[in-house]
Amino acid sequence: MKFVIFNADDFGYTRGINRGIVEAHRTGVVTSATLIVNGIATEEAVALSKEMPDLSVGLHVNFTNEAERLVELDDPEVAGAELHRQFDRFFALLGRLPTHLDSHQHVHRRPACLPHFRELAARHGIPLRDSAPVVFKGGFYGQWEYGVSDPSKVTLEAMERILRNEIADGIYEMACHPGYFDPVMKMVYHHDREDELRTLCDPRLRGILEEEAIRLIGYRELADAKRAIGWPPPA
Repeated sequence: MKFVIFNADDFGYTRGINRGIVEAHRTGVVTSATLIVNGIATEEAVALSKEMPDLSVGLHVNFTNEAERLVELDDPEVAGAELHRQFDRFFALLGRLPTHLDSHQHVHRRPACLPHFRELAARHGIPLRDSAPVVFKGGFYGQWEYGVSDPSKVTLEAMERILRNEIADGIYEMACHPGYFDPVMKMVYHHDREDELRTLCDPRLRGILEEEAIRLIGYRELADAKRAIGWPPPA
């Protein structure tokens, strides 16, 4: 059985991004999103999430805010403290735990940060990006060279190649970044988000998923998907 979670990063970053994520969920294939709790549109994203009960909402820990370091993320003590602060902020905003955990620009992979993320995820039983059995797929992205946009990487054809050639039996997270250009914030990955949005909302995409027998799930359905694939495997 094949399961895919389409997760939209950066929920709450700007209102334009929020608008794109809402559209990609309501008319496209996005099933999950991760919330930035220190974005300029965080409160709006929280309000919108309450109108979308089928959208799984996790925490997108933000230590960098593009190229700017908001905290000294190579200091384990500082990184751990900020992680817990943002986790507590998520709980205060939504009144519940995040359905899953990841990070802006993958800071959770850094040696000083990873142990804290793993410990927090394990303590609360929350899925952490890059952790089995969910296989992370990050190839649907419009800038394989930093700052150089290549729209061909986020076309329907590009997505089709990933789905037909890289998805086998198991559970996958397809990272995506839908949104609308928002001049209130300068970002390296910005107009590219609209290219992603068009593909994620293309009605032909669901046909490809059906042909490949891929089931769309959110992180809320992860436990059921794990049982379906027999995870964890017998000792």
